[in-house]
Amino acid sequence: MSELSVSDFQRLIRKMYVEKDIERGVAGTFMWLMEEIGELSTALRSGTQKEREEEFADVLAWLTTIANVVGVDLNKALADKYGSGCPGCGKLVCECPNSEKP
Repeated sequence: MSELSVSDFQRLIRKMYVEKDIERGVAGTFMWLMEEIGELSTALRSGTQKEREEEFADVLAWLTTIANVVGVDLNKALADKYGSGCPGCGKLVCECPNSEKP
């Protein structure tokens, strides 16, 4: 598979892991996500490009797992929040002050 949409990826992760994920629960899954974020931090500081790519994929997979466990459709959530532009200023190219989180 060369390209995955957010919806395709969420379905793929659900198909592969949903039973384990539900059994582990949100708290346990969140801890795995935090571990992967730490690994991404290390890869960003001193890893190879391949290691960075793998850690980004792992973080996205664990985040998607949590969304599956709690019933969040990531495609809908992304479209609702970012589909019309920056949620802060409403522009396609953000014009929010750098001191603010858009």
